[in-house]
Amino acid sequence: MGYVSDNAIRDTVNKASTGLFQLAYKEAVKPLVFDQSPDDAHDQMIQFARMTRNIAPLMWALRGMIDYTDPILETEVMGVKFHNPFGLSAGLDKNCDLPVLLDNAGFGFETVGSITSRPCPGNARPWFHRLPEYASMMVHVGLANDGIGMVMPRVEKAYMNSKTMRISASIARTNDNKTGDIAEGVEDYAKSFRRAANRTHMLEVNISCPNTRVGEQFTKPENLDKLFTELDKIDRVQPVLVKMPSDKSWEEFKELVDVLAEHNVQGLSIANLRKDRDGLDIPPDWAGGISGLPTIAVSNEIIENTYREYHDRFAIAGIGGVFTPEHAYAKIRKGSSLVMFITSLMYRGPQNITVLKRGLASLLRRDGFNSIEEAVGVDVD
Repeated sequence: MGYVSDNAIRDTVNKASTGLFQLAYKEAVKPLVFDQSPDDAHDQMIQFARMTRNIAPLMWALRGMIDYTDPILETEVMGVKFHNPFGLSAGLDKNCDLPVLLDNAGFGFETVGSITSRPCPGNARPWFHRLPEYASMMVHVGLANDGIGMVMPRVEKAYMNSKTMRISASIARTNDNKTGDIAEGVEDYAKSFRRAANRTHMLEVNISCPNTRVGEQFTKPENLDKLFTELDKIDRVQPVLVKMPSDKSWEEFKELVDVLAEHNVQGLSIANLRKDRDGLDIPPDWAGGISGLPTIAVSNEIIENTYREYHDRFAIAGIGGVFTPEHAYAKIRKGSSLVMFITSLMYRGPQNITVLKRGLASLLRRDGFNSIEEAVGVDVD
């Protein structure tokens, strides 16, 4: 059908539809969502996705109304071609319930999970707390998911049936009472990695979930090396990213990247939830990591430093505080080739993907770029 940006009628319809979605979410949907506990709201969102994903006319209408397409947004990263650089970060769609909706809404990619080798109940509830004054969420899920055996068939189906969206699976170490030593952890990751190999467009290895029983043992260089020495033995064709922590000094972070540079890793997801609560008024009994706007500064600093030193070795997927096109563009200019988000969906609504895409296309053209690739890292000395 061609690009929305090239067709005046479709472009006008897309603008109008997106505006209506924004108004409806702000005035009708969001008040109802925020009147519930965030745990209940999350569960109902998943149920809504399960009910609507098989209603073909509804999905057709969704794509027709808010999927903004523009050639300037197309990009190739790590050998994968994307219709746009925007993706859902791991942490929301734990059991692969959202691909059909996200594909028709116009996401460039989705990261399912994180998924573990065994079914994982996660931490005691509540899993979420809202911090609306900071446009943030406290997240304390603890990798709850149905396990690789149940989730990967759904991921494979999404991979085979997606129209334009790319599928990534994030794997992590199981968070339960069977967790053992480092050797057990390596084998736990390897089980999931073997099951996911060659069944997605990309794979993400999450080494930095902050809400688990044993902590982030694989953010120690010697343990990280042991892990990827084993994962390197597993044949796969898709590129692998590593989900990185956000609470390390640059020297500590660089040690981890130096280890990964010696292994079969193509990209870095930067970065996971913020742990530091300095400057934020958060009840001390609220457990978890911090998402949303408070993560921007630390995320962007790590992205910039990583691009400066490793741009010829790793692709970067930037995560943290992406609410506006300007937020996404800043990450790109600091070195991100891909941009991921979750929290802005809750605060701005699902149509925010369209706002981000349309806005980024405008910013790129304003500054004389013909592609996203031309803008990646331009602000880094």
